[in-house]
Amino acid sequence: MTIDAGTQRRPLGSGGLTVFPIALGCMGMSGMYGPVDERESIATIHAALDAGVSVLDTGDFYGTGHNEMLIGRAIRDRRDQAVLSVKFGALRGPDGNWLGYDARPVAVKNSLAHSLTRLGVEYIDIYRPARLDPMVPIEDTVSAITSQVQAGYVRAIGLSEVGPETIRRAQQVQPIVDLQIEYSLMSRGPEEKIFPTLRELGIGVTAYGVLSRGLLSGSTPTGPYDLRAHLPRFTGEHLERNRRLAAALRALAGERGVSPAQMAIAWVLAKDPRIVPVVGARTRAQLADALGALRIELSPGDLTRLEAAVPASAVAGSRYSDVQMRMLDSER
Repeated sequence: MTIDAGTQRRPLGSGGLTVFPIALGCMGMSGMYGPVDERESIATIHAALDAGVSVLDTGDFYGTGHNEMLIGRAIRDRRDQAVLSVKFGALRGPDGNWLGYDARPVAVKNSLAHSLTRLGVEYIDIYRPARLDPMVPIEDTVSAITSQVQAGYVRAIGLSEVGPETIRRAQQVQPIVDLQIEYSLMSRGPEEKIFPTLRELGIGVTAYGVLSRGLLSGSTPTGPYDLRAHLPRFTGEHLERNRRLAAALRALAGERGVSPAQMAIAWVLAKDPRIVPVVGARTRAQLADALGALRIELSPGDLTRLEAAVPASAVAGSRYSDVQMRMLDSER
C-alpha cells in the first residue's frame, strides 16, 4: 500500500523534524506477544517503509537485543528511509526477568554503543530512556545523551512515560522532540496534565498502546509467554468488562464500514496533529489495516460519540500491574 505522505507528515518537536503520521512499533516482532515469523517481520518493516512510514520504534531490551538486530537486517540497504527511535535503560537477566532501570551517564554511553552495533548504523535518530531512573536526576541522563548528540551518534532526544515536572527539567537541558506514552480510547490519562505541558513546550507525542494492546481490535493473549496474559485489563472480570467496551467500538466502526483497529487509530490521529500513533503491526496484513486509518475523517461529533461509547471511567483494570504503575513517573 502506497500512501501520499507529502501533506500528512507530522512534527516531532519544534526543531523541524517531521515524520509520517503513523509509526511502526517493532516490539511484538521479538516474542513479546508470543512466537513470530522473522521473515514476515522483515517483510512488514519493508512494507512500512514502502508505504512511507518513517519512524521505526524499538528498545534495546526487546528480545534482549533481538529486535535491534532484526531491524538492522531489515534496513541494511534502506537506512535513509528510517527514523530510528530507540529506548534504553531497562535491565533484563538471561532468564528474561526484568531487573530494574539504569540511566546513569555511563550506562547511556554503554547502551548506545551496543545499540549502534546491533542496528548496524552510525547514528540513532531519537534516543530516549525507557523510564525515569529514580536514582538518577533526569538532567544527568539528558546531559549524557546531549554529549552523544554533539559527538554525532544521536540526532535528537526523546522521553518515555514521564510527567510534567520531569519533562520541564529535561527540556531545560536540551530540546526534547517527543514524549512516548500510552494513549488510547482506554488510556486517556495524559490529556489532563501531560499533553498541555507538551503543547506549551512544543514537544511532540509518539503514542503507543493505541489499540490498548489489542483489546480494542479484539485480540487476546496467545499463551503464558504473551505479556498481555499478565496485565490487569486482560484478566478475569476485567477482561469481560473491557470486551463490552470493545464491542461498542466495533459497532461504531461497522457503521462506517471500517475495522475497529482503524477507528481506534483514527481517533488518536484526530485528537491532535502533533500525536503520532505507534502501531505494533507484526504482519503485512495488520500494517495495511492500520494504514487504512489515514483515510478516515472524524468530526468533533464523531470523537464525542466514540468517547461516550468507550468511556475512560468504564475501563476495568490498570494498564500495568500495581508494582509497575508505582514506578511510572507519568502516573505521579
